[in-house]
Amino acid sequence: MEIYLPIAELSINVFLLLGLGAAAGLLSGMFGVGGGFLATPLLIFAGIPPAVAVASQVNQVVANSVSSLQVQWRRGNVDFRMGLVLLLGGMIGSSGGVWLFTWLKRIGQIDFVIATLYVVLLSTIGVMMLAESLRTWAVRRRNPEAPRGKLHTHYLVHRLPLKLRFYKSKLYISALLPVGLGFAIGILSAILGVGGGFILVPAMIYLLGMPTAVVIGTSNFQILFVAANVTFLHAATNGTVDIVLALLLIVGGVVGAPIGARIAARLPGVLLRGLMAAIILAVATELLVQLLRTPVSPFSLGVREVLP
Repeated sequence: MEIYLPIAELSINVFLLLGLGAAAGLLSGMFGVGGGFLATPLLIFAGIPPAVAVASQVNQVVANSVSSLQVQWRRGNVDFRMGLVLLLGGMIGSSGGVWLFTWLKRIGQIDFVIATLYVVLLSTIGVMMLAESLRTWAVRRRNPEAPRGKLHTHYLVHRLPLKLRFYKSKLYISALLPVGLGFAIGILSAILGVGGGFILVPAMIYLLGMPTAVVIGTSNFQILFVAANVTFLHAATNGTVDIVLALLLIVGGVVGAPIGARIAARLPGVLLRGLMAAIILAVATELLVQLLRTPVSPFSLGVREVLP
């Protein structure tokens, strides 16, 4: 069954969009990510213009985060103090990111930048997570009674001033570190149409040293408000939010997110990280193939706007 998307200006199968939304919601509940790192590239593969896919997908990230956050909140897996500090940087970064997106769109480079950033970021994060998961699994297989090692290392950034205690996460670190992390995630959210969880979750585990269970709920808290800010700014500044597309993705995502959260509660942390790494690498590989593939036509026709 075909449905017309007014902003994207094309017709597409409605069940395909519902399926993409459900898959993104499932990932949101399982890994604490918005699911956009998977849904946005798949929307582009389906023929949705990248600028519209990015801006519309962020709406679905908001819905996924609300659904997943409710589940994690009831389980007590949200560090609200850490979430607020991350959110401070995220709101500033997302506002600047929308401005950058608008400029790239104006000079005609936004499609290339979106594809390239996805390939680089997903490949890097996926390889790092997969290597760590395999290493941890091998150690535990040889010696199941081995004590759990620390997931993070104390770098020089941990000596920064303005330290705060995050009681839920059992951390005492500089507030500048999560603020900077939130700022970077905000920029990526605006440009790539993602919640940023595929970077935020590993960074919170390996860099900040937060427990995996607390990370999932806290990342959903930060992603919710940053994605909402990005949605509003894209709609007001670029007019690229397709409401029909966004609603279909949201319906699918609301169904998938609670299922993902229940699955995550039954799986060990090392397995969750390994699964997330494998999915990230698969998406990165497909994006790279699309980026390097020779286009059907080396030329494209554009329409020049004639001012009255």
